[in-house]
Amino acid sequence: MQQADIDRLRQIPVPAQAHWIAGRPVTGQTEPLAVISPIDGSELTTIADGSAGEVEIAVAAARTWFEVGSWSRAAPADRKKCLLRLADLIEQHALELAVLGVRNNGTEINMAYKAEPLSAAQTFRYYAEAIDKVYGEIAPTPPGVLGLVHHEPLGVVGVIVPWNFPLMIGAWKVAPALAAGNSVVVKPSEFASLSLLKLAELAAAAGLPDGALNVVTGTGRVVGEALALHMDVDCIAFTGSGGVGRRLMEASARSNLKRVHLELGGKSPNIVFADAPDLDRAASVAASGIFRNSGQVCVAGSRLLVEASIYDRFMDRLTTATAKLRVGDPLDLKSDVGAVCGEDQLAKNLRFVDGAIRDGARLVTGGRQIMQDTGGYYMAPTIFDEVTPGMQLAQEEVFGPVLAVTRFRDEDEAIRLANATDYGLAAAVWTSNLSRAHRMIRAVRAGVVHVNTYGGTDITVPLGGFKQSGFGRDKSLHALDKYSDLKTAWIQL
Repeated sequence: MQQADIDRLRQIPVPAQAHWIAGRPVTGQTEPLAVISPIDGSELTTIADGSAGEVEIAVAAARTWFEVGSWSRAAPADRKKCLLRLADLIEQHALELAVLGVRNNGTEINMAYKAEPLSAAQTFRYYAEAIDKVYGEIAPTPPGVLGLVHHEPLGVVGVIVPWNFPLMIGAWKVAPALAAGNSVVVKPSEFASLSLLKLAELAAAAGLPDGALNVVTGTGRVVGEALALHMDVDCIAFTGSGGVGRRLMEASARSNLKRVHLELGGKSPNIVFADAPDLDRAASVAASGIFRNSGQVCVAGSRLLVEASIYDRFMDRLTTATAKLRVGDPLDLKSDVGAVCGEDQLAKNLRFVDGAIRDGARLVTGGRQIMQDTGGYYMAPTIFDEVTPGMQLAQEEVFGPVLAVTRFRDEDEAIRLANATDYGLAAAVWTSNLSRAHRMIRAVRAGVVHVNTYGGTDITVPLGGFKQSGFGRDKSLHALDKYSDLKTAWIQL
């Protein structure tokens, strides 16, 4: 990845974007939505503003092709070949996809390149390789009876994807859904649709049948709701906010009781004990764990819990590590932190800053918009300490570069503080004591608990949360269960 190649790609105009339905672009029927780049606040392109009627067309196409069976009844080995070709195409277009995504949502290119196209290619390759190794079962029946358990695709899967990592998170859902034989309708965020539209185009080039993968762009209020209420959608897989997750469950109850898989927000604790093996590394990782992608990461370590005996020393290390981070043009390879996704998100972040100050937290660094002269949306990495458990900043997900720091006295208090929110998505523990590490893994209510690191899990393990972080699980072989039905055959011999 060279800066010259990035600079060349950023200059290429992005044409107006249509929906992708039944293997071809479909022009929207209403006035398109402007796509504003967070890099400089300019209009990058437009996307189609989808309607309920266009969702109907996409779902009908997905159902038709599912019933035709060219994908749903294809041999797993044939689906594998197609998805492997798609993985290869994603890798071939990786830099183009990464730059397109960064221009759309502002993630720093060093992170976006690995986390978006390269991760997506790995995900498609993983499920392609897995699907022809999934076996049915023979039940331990009495003599004279044969009991078989078959795995069958659900039918039409609706996928609703957020704006922070649309290609990575989209692949986590689309790849296992397709591998299992389903047809898919994707509703990307209106703030980051471009890379998923490009994915659909690449899937067609890889030989995916028309109608197996469709993308309808537009707002959640219209397109997302129409998909969630549709009587011919068998499943919704969603990553996003808790409020939207609740509405999706209500829509399931109001429609056909479709399955709903939710991966929601987090307020994840990063717990540093005095016996952490390397305080400098713990501080550096803590800074990147909240400030990468401007804090717009569902598993961001947004609450830092530090043992009192090392609190002051650790805060010095943390502020030093934070000061080294360069916030800048996300398409500059020298930037460590890119832009906030949009003007509304930036305003929300700054409201949290004002609220934390009113609640009595101490602003250590940051807390302001920067680089206004660019026209883009940038925020200084922000640290608050003296944060108490009842404060808004300790309870609510900011989804921005804002860290809440709290001290604790002992292991029991660390556990109480870690579990003192409605969320349970991720956590981390820094300690040299193996017994303590295992106690904390058991005690902290989170779907992922890191030890002496933060982030870095791969496709081989599931990602999902406890409590109000939802109950969906992306990644690993377990994700295939979300997109398959079990059918029993009971045969009298």
